[in-house]
Amino acid sequence: MAFFTWLSRARSSCKPSKFFQNFFVQSNHTARFQFQSQSRILENTIIVNSSNSNKQSWRTYLLPIVLAISGGSLALQLQKNPSLCDSPNLQERSGRIGGKDSTERVVKGSYKPVPPELITELKTICQDNITLDYDERYFHGKPQYSFHKAVNIPDVVVFPRSEDEVSKIVRSCNKHKVPIVPYGGATSIEGHTLSPNGGVCIDMTLMKNVKALHVEDMDVVVEPGIGWMELNEYLAPYGLFFPLDPGPGATIGGMCGTRCSGSLAVRYGTMRDNVINLKAVLADGEVVKTASRARKSAAGYDLTRLMIGSEGTLGVITEVTLRLQKIPEHSIVAMCNFPTVKDAADVAIAAMLSGIQVSRVELLDEVQVKAVNLANGKDLPEFPTLMFEFIGTEAYTREQTLIVQKIVSEHRGSDFVFAEDPQAKKELWKIRKEALYACFAMAPGFEAMTTDVCVPLSHLAEIISKSKEVLDASSLLCTVIAHAGDGNFHTVILFDPADDEQRKEAERLNNFMVHAALSMEGTCTGEHGVGTGKMKYLEKELGTENLRTMKKIKAALDPNGIMNPGKLIPPHICL
Repeated sequence: MAFFTWLSRARSSCKPSKFFQNFFVQSNHTARFQFQSQSRILENTIIVNSSNSNKQSWRTYLLPIVLAISGGSLALQLQKNPSLCDSPNLQERSGRIGGKDSTERVVKGSYKPVPPELITELKTICQDNITLDYDERYFHGKPQYSFHKAVNIPDVVVFPRSEDEVSKIVRSCNKHKVPIVPYGGATSIEGHTLSPNGGVCIDMTLMKNVKALHVEDMDVVVEPGIGWMELNEYLAPYGLFFPLDPGPGATIGGMCGTRCSGSLAVRYGTMRDNVINLKAVLADGEVVKTASRARKSAAGYDLTRLMIGSEGTLGVITEVTLRLQKIPEHSIVAMCNFPTVKDAADVAIAAMLSGIQVSRVELLDEVQVKAVNLANGKDLPEFPTLMFEFIGTEAYTREQTLIVQKIVSEHRGSDFVFAEDPQAKKELWKIRKEALYACFAMAPGFEAMTTDVCVPLSHLAEIISKSKEVLDASSLLCTVIAHAGDGNFHTVILFDPADDEQRKEAERLNNFMVHAALSMEGTCTGEHGVGTGKMKYLEKELGTENLRTMKKIKAALDPNGIMNPGKLIPPHICL
């Protein structure tokens, strides 16, 4: 109806050019230019031999056609040039992976073959450090310890040896609008390294050098591919260590990407507190250094913290300067048991409120202790258990131990034992570090959905006890492990990947704990990061305005959307 009204007005106008003048006042210069050009083309093509009076008549009837062509052309001009990774980032809002209320675990994406020209360029850059082998690509497309999967795998895997090579790789991928996925130790569990759109996987594990150690400044400059355990072996002769201790095999680059922490975070903070500066390759290939080597600075935006936790969506980290700590003079590891997980959590809270500077407070429920016994041939009492570590001088650590022992006795604790022998302490912490492997040994062939909620410390006992009730009522095998000193706890939910009902039950348990944590002003992820698995919870936790701000930053730094697409920012968030 609107079209015919418009046509009637056009026909009745003796000066159609003035009729359109009002339209062009509201249009941009591009649209005006396109309309005028296309109008002249139509005039010259159709009205070549007409008289002036006939030409005026033709113009009147051609105006609707010209406007339609002009509008379509303008729409095409305003549309952003599509890249290979646009589609999965703008997925349908019907429950696809990562979207609001999504329950799917297979990450969908749109696939377009990588241009042969890019493969040629990558071979020139990387020489022999590149592979198209299917098995290698499949390995890099499926995280080792994550139940998340993707419909596609990377088309090519490259192994850069220098920052310059990374820059050239990223610049070439950006030119061809091909997605890239940074890859480190592959220990992340939320689908961070999936390649749902194919593209290029950048394996950083060959970049593992220690570039500089400043003993007097207590900092070290490293490449991203070095593991935290390797780094500590290197630092030990100097009496120094890097205090973050996530899962075995984690690399410094990946630890920055996920803003990880570990059991020592209660004493030393998370990754954001222990990185002084870093260097990263942005989407256009430019290398940016985020800060100086000073221990503190108020100069400009904090780009270091922006990159930490960005999960490869803003840049590829190529160098990190880390804050180090002195190896403690003395330490004591203590263990004790409780009738319930609430009792154990109450003691963890009481210990923190006492003012004791503990370096670790870890909680294992009775199911997790049973898994440890089965996997390691131990004979530990199968009750909820707390593990403490105290550091300092010999006298100070023993004083701390006695104070905590008294607190334990006041909260129905029992079997309080402690170790000072280095080998005995190492064996005790090995039990905690290999807890996930113990769970898998308890249920061979099963996969694990691992929760990562974190709440204010005062709510820890409440959320653990509520979760434990729900977990115990489930048919699935579930264990609880907590960094009890900072309110962060994990539940390992084991399920048969071939049984869809078990997967849905695992998802139900996960949802319960996340929403319970959010209701207590907590977070869906304390240290594992978002990846694809936690995106669906971010709008409730952070709000739409927060996520739109994140998306604006992403669009500014990565306009072609090539940097680890489909991760971190939920696809239903639009600018």
